[in-house]
This record gives sequence, C-alpha cells and structure tokens, in this order.
Amino acid sequence: MGRTYFVEEAIGQYLSDLSTKFKPYVTGLLIGQCSLQRDYVIRAVRTPPKEEQKESNASPSKLESIDEEWITAHASQVSRMLPGGLLVLGVFIIATPELSKDSQNALRKLIFSVEKSLTKRRLWKPAEEEVSDRAALQVCSATKNILCRCFLVHFCSQSSAKPADWKYQSALSASWLSLDCTVNVNIHIPLLATSPSHDLEKNTKNGLNRWSKQIEDSVFLINGQVKDNDTELLEGQKKLRGNTQYSTQISDIKVLTQLSQGSSHRSTATVQVCSGSINLKGAVKCRAYIHNNKPKVKEAVQALKRDIINTLSDRCEILFEDLIINEGTHKKNFERVYHVLPQRLFVPFAGSNVMLSDYKFGDEAAGEIQERFVEMLDQSVQTEDIHIAEEVNT
Repeated sequence: MGRTYFVEEAIGQYLSDLSTKFKPYVTGLLIGQCSLQRDYVIRAVRTPPKEEQKESNASPSKLESIDEEWITAHASQVSRMLPGGLLVLGVFIIATPELSKDSQNALRKLIFSVEKSLTKRRLWKPAEEEVSDRAALQVCSATKNILCRCFLVHFCSQSSAKPADWKYQSALSASWLSLDCTVNVNIHIPLLATSPSHDLEKNTKNGLNRWSKQIEDSVFLINGQVKDNDTELLEGQKKLRGNTQYSTQISDIKVLTQLSQGSSHRSTATVQVCSGSINLKGAVKCRAYIHNNKPKVKEAVQALKRDIINTLSDRCEILFEDLIINEGTHKKNFERVYHVLPQRLFVPFAGSNVMLSDYKFGDEAAGEIQERFVEMLDQSVQTEDIHIAEEVNT
C-alpha cells in the first residue's frame, strides 16, 4: 500500500503556473512533513535557473541535461531555511508529453542524490521508526495529469517506486502548531596539537557531533512538565471558545541537557595536548512546526531537537563558507579571533502560520535576504515581514 500525501491546495495552482512558463520541463522540490500516519506537502519550489540560463533566457531541451549537482545544491540551501519538523520530502518534474517516458528515471536519480546529500550534512540520526519514503511527482504540462510515486530512500538506492496518492486540501498549512524555545549554548572544542593541518572546520564539526548527542539525550519540559513520549501533545489543553483549534503556539519549553535519558554509562577522562580551542557561546532561538492531527509528544520533541542541532551546525557551515569567500583558506593562524555567527530570522509565507527561516550577518542588507528568498524559495518578501529572532551578543 502506497502513502498518501495531503497537499496544500495553492500548490496545484503554483505547479500549473510553472507548466505554462517553463518548457519543455522544469524541476523542483517538495517541502513538508512526514509522520507515521500522514504526509503533508505545504510547499513546492522550482529549481532556480543557472546564470547562463538567465542570460540566454532559454531552457534545456533534453532531460539528459538535468544538472543533478545544481538541484542537490539547491536542496541543501533550502533545507537550511526550514525550521524543525519540515524537510525536503520529494522532487517534482513538469514535462511535455514527449519527455514523460524519461521523467521517471530522472526523478528516481534526483530523489536519491538529494537524500544522500542531505543525509551527509545531518548531525542527528534518524529514529528506527522514521518514515523513509520520499515523493516523486510527475506532471504533464499539456494535460496537467499528475503521477505520484514514492521511493524508500534510506535502505536501498535500487528500491522500486510505489504508487502514492496526491490529495489537495484547502488551508492545510493554516493551523500548524509552533513550538519555540531558546537554548543557551556554551561549547568548548579543543584543537589537538596532533591534528593534521589544524582544520578548524573539521574540528568544529567533531565538537558539534559530540554536542548533538547531548541534545538528543536531553530532557524537554513542556509547560513545566516532562511528558510521556506517546502522550498527545495537546492533552489537557483548553480549546479556544469551543473551536476545534487549539492555541497555535507552545512557547514554554525548556531544554535540560544535564539530565540524560540515555543509559548511565560511566565516562572516562583523557588527557590530550592541545594547541588551542574553539568556543561557541550564545543564545539561539529554535522553532519547530507540527501538524495539528493529534500530534504526539515524541514527534514535537524530535522536531525541536533537530532544529536545535541544525540551526547551530548550519550557522557554522555558513560562517566557514563566508570566511573562505572573503579571506581565503590560507588564514588559519591561531591568534585569538572572534567571529559572530549569523543571526536567525523568520519570514511568513502567504496563507500559512508556518514561517520559513534564514540567517543574516550583521552587515547584510534586507535586499540581500529578499533576493535569497526569491532565488531559493521563489517567494517575494516584504522588508517588514523579516523578523530577526535573535540579538547579536559579541
């Protein structure tokens, strides 16, 4: 039995618009949330054109010219802009009837390339019961017919496609639960004297790996209580004026990293000769979104844990990319240097209470953020809609 994807109705119009603008084909990503019971697609985003395509204003004519690396890079950038609970859960292609036969093979290759790239970047491990199906959507630009299939991605790159249902639903993304918390970070990462070439980026990632395990083992207090994993998240909460909707935000969440729910193995201390250290300090704003269909505590906690881990590792990646571009890789001296990690910001998208995320350096203008949203998420953003979530504390 295949999966059912419940899809925001506005996506249907978006795909239809793309089919008239781009010929003979256009690719893109599907964004949403997986759960054991249901899968939700709340956004579709076309692949941005490359510079040479913008200049020539022409589209490639054959599916063989699909740039896998470009689409995978786009997926990596988009995944940074998704708060906890949301992920790139599929790929779509809109093609003319002549290209329909080859579209399925192209989709299969893209699904596995994208997933492999995203998995490589993650510092958290998928849960045993994790949904590992990803959607492959094929749309005929002439007839507007839709063919949806899904692939099991975590176990076998040769897995066969399974049929899946694609069901549009109005206002699907209008009433999701938002979970917010602030996490104080103080991570000390030693730089071993024996470490070859003293690679700061590699050492930082190793340190974040150790820290991410602490986050995964941490205890979460929701409204001051530790709740059982299988409890309904909204159990005991009052409905608003007899409506079926609950309050759409749970902000009283505290993360206790000292208390571990893991096994109580004794740790051993080691003495290592170090040539320096990296310290990551500050308060980070974290946010996750959960569908409103009887969510469980474990789903909410998992989404928030992943956002905490992602938001810090993504910022470090962005900082190192910025240093390479602006300073070159040769500046790796060991004087005391302070770098401010980029701030987190949130931007709403129309018809939804879900907000998308991004990061800005202090000297970055609003126009640059607006350009990035247009390029990466095909969304125009007003300056007043950019909400900076954090203060810079140097």
